[in-house]
Amino acid sequence: MFKRKCKITFIKHGTTINTEERRFFDDERFPAINETGRIEMENISEWIASSGIKTDKIYTSPALRCVQSTRILSDIYNQDFEILYNFTSRKKGIFNGLSVEEIMQKFPNKIEQFYQDAENYTPENAEPLIEFNKRINNIIQNIIKNNIHKRLIIITHGEIIQSAIANAIGIPLNNQFKIYIPAGSATQISYFEDFSSLIYSGYIPTLR
Repeated sequence: MFKRKCKITFIKHGTTINTEERRFFDDERFPAINETGRIEMENISEWIASSGIKTDKIYTSPALRCVQSTRILSDIYNQDFEILYNFTSRKKGIFNGLSVEEIMQKFPNKIEQFYQDAENYTPENAEPLIEFNKRINNIIQNIIKNNIHKRLIIITHGEIIQSAIANAIGIPLNNQFKIYIPAGSATQISYFEDFSSLIYSGYIPTLR
């Protein structure tokens, strides 16, 4: 049998006003999760606790929306968490703070390039996707190195989870955005010596 190095359950933070407005955003200080986001996190946390998913450690990205989401999980799971201060979202450059509709108005055709030609197009002052993926993969590999044979939960951003999946199973850059990671969802990846296996992706328990 293959010997597993680490199992990580990634959870996307709860909904914020920017989620609902389809707004590109990389600020770590705000926004907070809203009432929908709180309910999403309560549901995914209760599902994790009731389904018997065990964890040795809980991590979170430093953004307010991630820390708030993690506190809900931590309270329900009755377990402390650690902040990964370098596990931050991709810098959006000139797209930062704009909704998809506003980008279409201000930068015609750029949104199509952003999604469909990610390998060659990077918005001005933004982090290139290939560099973002390298950064995220290096952090994940370091987390695994420090947690051999452990089971982890990481609450983070959807694009980081997309990157983790793409790195784990070799999805091309131009297809990475097609991985659907809704707010308050769970994705699990098992890491082995020579390969990684995606167990499930973007799972959402039934909302109350």
